[in-house]
Amino acid sequence: MDRRAFALGLAAACVAAPARAQRVPPEVAAELGSPRLLGRGRLRVMGFHVYDARLWSTQPLAGSDWHSRTLALEIEYARRLGGRAIAERSLEEMRRQREIPREQASRWLDSLVATLPDVAEGDRITGVQRPGEGARFFANGTLRGEVRDAEFARLFFGIWLSDQSSQPALRAALLGGST
Repeated sequence: MDRRAFALGLAAACVAAPARAQRVPPEVAAELGSPRLLGRGRLRVMGFHVYDARLWSTQPLAGSDWHSRTLALEIEYARRLGGRAIAERSLEEMRRQREIPREQASRWLDSLVATLPDVAEGDRITGVQRPGEGARFFANGTLRGEVRDAEFARLFFGIWLSDQSSQPALRAALLGGST
């Protein structure tokens, strides 16, 4: 084999390596079948790495149709956080999209607190959006709970995917530039 062919082969292997390295988590495959990774990004707050997020779906998403598609958002934490703190912050971010009546907010917070565990570095929480039904949540691949409320699911996944996201760069990275 000549050097040019070898170099091209090596370059192709290097480009393909990241795709092979990104395995579909078992819970995502079980919920979505054969999804593909749409995008990924990292959340940093005041310079501190909080988590890496990956968005999975069986079809491409436009910036405006994400709420009508079955998808999975996988979050891998880089630090220790309490489940209640994650739940409270989630509800706060959901309120950026629309006003949530007090009773409904209380029910949703209770559901989040019951579903989201304390996490440590390397732990994963995966949320699966089921349009018209609600959301299912997994911790390190194990089902933790389900919230059967379509509006809850739309606002929860909107934390990352809606136009009102507090992290527009992360949103763009997750949507893979398809916004």
